[in-house]
Amino acid sequence: MNREQISRHAHHDHPIAAPLDDDSVRRLLAHGIPRDDARVLDLGCGGGEWLLRALAAYPRLRAEGVDIGKASLAHAHEAAEAGGVRQRLTLHHQDAATFPASPVFDLVVSVGATHAFGGLLPTLAAARKHLAPGGSVLIGEGFWAHEPSPEAVDMLGDLSDLPTTVDRVVGDGWTPVYGHISTRGELDAYEWAWTGSLASWALDHPDERDSAQALAAATTHRDEWLRGYRDVFGFVCLVLRPTSDRKAPK
Repeated sequence: MNREQISRHAHHDHPIAAPLDDDSVRRLLAHGIPRDDARVLDLGCGGGEWLLRALAAYPRLRAEGVDIGKASLAHAHEAAEAGGVRQRLTLHHQDAATFPASPVFDLVVSVGATHAFGGLLPTLAAARKHLAPGGSVLIGEGFWAHEPSPEAVDMLGDLSDLPTTVDRVVGDGWTPVYGHISTRGELDAYEWAWTGSLASWALDHPDERDSAQALAAATTHRDEWLRGYRDVFGFVCLVLRPTSDRKAPK
């Protein structure tokens, strides 16, 4: 079972692949989408959930998603068909980091996908290339809420604390116009859903070839979360507008 398959099963009951509840997602989209006929791009869209919700909420909105996962894009296609929004959604099977620049989007989304670009600031640099004048970026990134152990850093990477994360964004030429810090409830609900959905699939399909691997992955993830990073990890989403046309000087 590859990473994409594990992620698909793990997000079955929490299709937003980030620690956000439905109200938080709705508010973030409302602050990022300027008008009903906006154009939205998701770089690293996965199953397209952000785009599907935007399309459902804004009847004249048009959206595009980019991802390397064929199965995830197929799921997005099927969900768009079922939701009656397929004609307003374009999907690209491509590396989001090399997706050709097209500065026509009013909102560029990249939540929980900064690893695909090599970090927070490279993600913002990629997003900027796609922004129409006056456009916004909705980005989601992890941060250390408390001092992490070396084991937690090994699991999740070399993150910054929240003030430093925001300072880095501002120093790169962006102004936050809205933000949301995931609550303890959102963080825990996401992890329980991730591990529980994957474990449930394994238990419900004991004869599947990948069942034992899926159950082991759920068990390992749950142990890493509870013992490794639950008390130190945070997640922030920011709606950003360019402060200037160029990166701010250091």
